[in-house]
Amino acid sequence: MKIEVELKFPIADLSVLRRKLTELGADWFDTRDEADTYYAHPSRDFVETDEALRIRRVDDHSRMTYKGPKLDAATKSRREIELPLGDTAQAAADWASLLEALGFRPVATVRKHREKALVPWQGREVEASLDQVASVGTFVELELMAEDDEFDSARATVSTLAEHLGLCESERRSYLELLLKSS
Repeated sequence: MKIEVELKFPIADLSVLRRKLTELGADWFDTRDEADTYYAHPSRDFVETDEALRIRRVDDHSRMTYKGPKLDAATKSRREIELPLGDTAQAAADWASLLEALGFRPVATVRKHREKALVPWQGREVEASLDQVASVGTFVELELMAEDDEFDSARATVSTLAEHLGLCESERRSYLELLLKSS
């Protein structure tokens, strides 16, 4: 099972963190705008079960992602299943129609501008995302994908990188939760 091991922190100044990551040898590889539409399940409350289902659109590319409940109290680590939906805007609309026909309903769309980099740290490449989230704020996410047996070491790697960068007070709530709270 693939686990997304993630820590997220609110950031006042993204340029300072961008510089620190670059000094560590970060390889900046992508800048994009994302629109994540989250769906409510027809018969169970994803808020209570701590799950999420979304369709992410980046330009005309779309992916459906399921995120399971968080696995520990310190990080945002969780099982993640992500599948490509197609390379047209119509593909995302068709999948949204299918979900709604099955009783899922759209909850909200989170819009963000994201800069991504791979940061060499402790023999691994940690993915860093600098996010400007509409109506929510600015954040950095540090993430590794790991198998079950690598979970503890991946969590330690992400945590020590956060410490090295001077990041504290991680945010465990999702962007969706933060957006709904601000509404």
